[in-house]
Amino acid sequence: MTTYGSYTDLELAALLRGGDQYAFSEIYDRYMPLLLRHAVDMLHDEDQAQDVVQDIFQMLWEKAGELEIHTSFSAFLYKATRFRVLKQIRHSKIASQYTELVKTEFEKGVASTDEAIDEKELAFKIEKGLAKLPAKMREVFELSRMQDLSHKEIAKQLHLSDHTVKRQVSNALKIMRESLNKGLSLFI
Repeated sequence: MTTYGSYTDLELAALLRGGDQYAFSEIYDRYMPLLLRHAVDMLHDEDQAQDVVQDIFQMLWEKAGELEIHTSFSAFLYKATRFRVLKQIRHSKIASQYTELVKTEFEKGVASTDEAIDEKELAFKIEKGLAKLPAKMREVFELSRMQDLSHKEIAKQLHLSDHTVKRQVSNALKIMRESLNKGLSLFI
């Protein structure tokens, strides 16, 4: 049996082009530890680096018949490893950005859906509370809270005393609080 360890890189490349498995094994043994160290230095992750180097050697075996090396074999393998590492980094970065985007959009969707539901429930409870108010009290309350008129302006507009308006708003608030609290306790 021939000792492949004594062959040069160019001789091994020629044998590899012919499909020689022993030439491939010698190339693997010669360069795998060096390429792995190079990939680990770039990726800072041994598992990813091993995947990259395995991909390089798989590509080398699958494309052995088409192999044309114009530089040294080591330069060819280092360059292939560097390109594969950069591709891995780009892919990881894009995957990370996509994952972050999906997570952010999901959280926004959940929050906005919850807020929309809460707003609808609150609006329903307010309407329900308003419906419980007597007509005059409701009118006073709506002028106070929804049109933001002062007690004096409401009294003048409805021909009531300031004291009556103040009492009507106070009573309306009490009824509304009770209505909202009942709704919340049922909801919880």
